[in-house]
Amino acid sequence: MRKKIPTITRPDPAYAATLQQGDREVPGKEDEAQVTATTTGTPATDVDADRHESDCVPEGAVAPHQVTAESSDPHTSLRAPVSARALNPTRKIDIRVNALERQEAALQTCGVEPAHVVRAALRRAVKDWQLSPVFAPVAEERRTRNTRWQARTSLAVDATSLGTLLRDHDPLDVLSKWALIRGQVEPRIWGEIDKILEEIAVRAASPHEP
Repeated sequence: MRKKIPTITRPDPAYAATLQQGDREVPGKEDEAQVTATTTGTPATDVDADRHESDCVPEGAVAPHQVTAESSDPHTSLRAPVSARALNPTRKIDIRVNALERQEAALQTCGVEPAHVVRAALRRAVKDWQLSPVFAPVAEERRTRNTRWQARTSLAVDATSLGTLLRDHDPLDVLSKWALIRGQVEPRIWGEIDKILEEIAVRAASPHEP
């Protein structure tokens, strides 16, 4: 027994909508677009404009906040101060100095350890001293033989002035660097030793003076 096929006796809108052609608008699509624009709060035209503007940004462009962050970095700022060490390069030289024979008696009776006096004189002598490119010969004064008073340290000198001394007086670079500068340094230290001994003597003569 065959199943009877129902006959449609009136128009059916739901069935007719499924038979519409592809080039005709589907009912309800326009309302759906309006609802979407209303809920997002941005008109469809604005969204398209923003998308077009972002597509027009040239490749490799940097955002303004990135430029500000880089400019505020003290390591990359063009206004960062240049290091004085970079402008005036220095070179360290090992030095060793001692008092003179004529200063031995005063050092032994001053009441202060002689080695401390020699080191204090060395600090004072090189505090504001700058190496001169003009060579000074080593002084011929007799140094004390007491090596316990000797002060040994490293001294940073101007590399440009040292280069001039090397070029003019040691082009083969066979001498010690201390031999090139000791003629400038030692007399200053000996002068400071004399000043310190004098200051100690003055204070010893007036013990009650503040």
